[in-house]
Amino acid sequence: MVTLNPSSPHPFPEAEDDALKKIMAGLPLIRASYRIGLEEVCERIELLRQSLDQDRDYNPIEHVKSRLKTPESIISKVHRRGYAWTLDSIRDNVRDIAGIRIACSFVSDIYQVSALLQKQPDILLVEYKDYIRTPKPNGYQSLHLILQVPVALSGHQEKVFVEVQIRTIAMDFWASLEHKIYYKYDKAVPQHLKDELKKAADTVAQLDNKMERIHQEMQQVKNSGSPSRP
Repeated sequence: MVTLNPSSPHPFPEAEDDALKKIMAGLPLIRASYRIGLEEVCERIELLRQSLDQDRDYNPIEHVKSRLKTPESIISKVHRRGYAWTLDSIRDNVRDIAGIRIACSFVSDIYQVSALLQKQPDILLVEYKDYIRTPKPNGYQSLHLILQVPVALSGHQEKVFVEVQIRTIAMDFWASLEHKIYYKYDKAVPQHLKDELKKAADTVAQLDNKMERIHQEMQQVKNSGSPSRP
């Protein structure tokens, strides 16, 4: 928890006590608006999911998870990134207060779901990062979208950011394992484990590529009406 006791050491030296108190007082309202934006995008995704259920013989969206950053997590990010200690700075810079993770069956599904989301009315794509075609050095793969969605508040409308991460089930499993390992070691992960994680990420990429090829062949068989023979 963030301690605001004046007699104790200041938890964030960069912030004045008054600035930190103002942020903590204003965060409930900010989080409320982001919660509305999160629910709005989740509702759009669920409608997409229902539509895809009717249009296809399988649904590319396997499962969806969402989360809202805690006040402590928001303050911690402001501290780590060196952002200004103001509510406006948080609105402008902390773009992952509302987050959604979509797990898909195949790599091609990721880009299809991304395209469908970007076509949604009133949703604006602000940032696009493709860590699938260009994985992070540690092997992490995912497609990241920062979307901006309008939310109706009392007497006015506000636009909030929602981060959407889209990945395959295998990518999601790897990312979950990596997160648990870094949490257990408090980010001081031994090099041999980092090496093993990178190898596992390479294996995940190979598996996804193989499953994609099988999927494409199955689609060709379906479209042609007869299985191909060796």
